[in-house]
Amino acid sequence: MYDNYKYSDITKLIISAYFQVYNKLGYGFLEKVYEKAMMIELNKLKLKCESQKSIKVFYEGIVIGDYYADLVVNDCVIVELKAVEAIAPEHEVQLVNYLKASEIEVGLLLNFGREPEFKRRVFSKNYS
Repeated sequence: MYDNYKYSDITKLIISAYFQVYNKLGYGFLEKVYEKAMMIELNKLKLKCESQKSIKVFYEGIVIGDYYADLVVNDCVIVELKAVEAIAPEHEVQLVNYLKASEIEVGLLLNFGREPEFKRRVFSKNYS
């Protein structure tokens, strides 16, 4: 799964870290707890990881807002964490908007709900 996609080597490691955290903590914690645990697991994998990275939103060259990505890994994958019953369409839209506003094209949405759930999204600047 996901072997031939852009940054699939990195996204596989991130998903592996996600399952490590999920298996150890289960569900029911706040997103911040999972974020900190993910940072520990990603650092173990020797991945460069930033939490709460600011992403500026521009309109006609003017900054009109800021998003804060939960995690940015190796400057090429945005990771949005959720701790909800199930991933909703608005969560996927949120991730795609982070991709649109940044120079990053690949994103993962990881949900620490009752059942582990993740989605991969790509927003290519070539087609925007």
